[in-house]
Amino acid sequence: MANLYRVGLALLMVSGVFAAEPIQGNADRGAKLFQNEQCVRCHSVNGKGGTAAPDLARRMDRDYTPAVMASLMWNHAPEMWTGMKAQGIVRPSLSAESAADLFAYFVAGRYFEKPGDAGRGKLAFHDKHCDSCHGIDAAMAGGAPPVSRWESLADPIVLAQQMWNHGGKMRAAYLAASLKWTELAPQELTDILVYLQNLPQTRHQAESFEFDISDSGAGLFASKGCTECHQGKMALENRLRNQTLTEIAVDMWNHQPSMKQPSPVFTRPEMREIIGYLWARQYFRGEGNAGRGKKVFADKHCAACHEQPSSGAPALGGAKGQYSDISMMGALWQHGPRMLELMGERKLPWPRFDAQQMSDLIAYLNSR
Repeated sequence: MANLYRVGLALLMVSGVFAAEPIQGNADRGAKLFQNEQCVRCHSVNGKGGTAAPDLARRMDRDYTPAVMASLMWNHAPEMWTGMKAQGIVRPSLSAESAADLFAYFVAGRYFEKPGDAGRGKLAFHDKHCDSCHGIDAAMAGGAPPVSRWESLADPIVLAQQMWNHGGKMRAAYLAASLKWTELAPQELTDILVYLQNLPQTRHQAESFEFDISDSGAGLFASKGCTECHQGKMALENRLRNQTLTEIAVDMWNHQPSMKQPSPVFTRPEMREIIGYLWARQYFRGEGNAGRGKKVFADKHCAACHEQPSSGAPALGGAKGQYSDISMMGALWQHGPRMLELMGERKLPWPRFDAQQMSDLIAYLNSR
């Protein structure tokens, strides 16, 4: 896997029990951590690595959310520690910063995109009339850039930007050719991308994934005129929460015919801000319920240690918003082994959570 990933994930709230302020996760550091801490000895990524544990890149459905990842790592931790000990691997002490870097690496690897089929993609590229203008090595009509020059094949943010910005020209080209606007389904675009990404002319492109989560995204969204339509029931802030970036690009494409003219144009940095505002904030925001989380806290025996000063376990809660999926990962690797020992002494089972329970527990801890 290419190592040119750059991800600014300011919303990965790893403040939790280990950091007072939100920090950014860096996927380059995450990739090195994955290697240096010998995760790769058990886990593989796209077939590269060990076979004792699952290939992390093969879990590519849209439901592989931060809460799912945190719950899976938590549930699997005792087995991981046992396996590491058997192989003579020193257990890493994963800090909050390292947890953010590792998660940024997983995001950069696009583990949240659906798998595609190159054969279907080749057919769709023709059936949707893409090859009428875009040749592989040369323009076929109207000076359309050839596929070999598409930066969007390596960067989903660029894909969204270019599909949006070129919509006006594409509409004109469709009219000139007496063609009806062709809508895309998310799977069709995914298949097309897989087909194009695996061409000899494009395989050399190093994947890149970079976006920022800043306060300027909301203002930019308004200044571009998007809020004139996207408000109330049409507001996008929560509608895009569980969509992949490819699905968002498809929505942008399909939305072109109904857009007011002229439609706004986005630079690459602006598109990163818009994606960060509309998608990333929702993606990394948990949907937990504090009431259910209180029950999880009781049912999983958390109170047996964390509300008993004599146990030596720290009290949990105390600051709004300080807990997150990422901070839970950091806490697990910092204190999990000792926690496992104490629970064994008390004959308590290791707590296991599904993703919703993890989100609910986090919501409860943030409400205390």
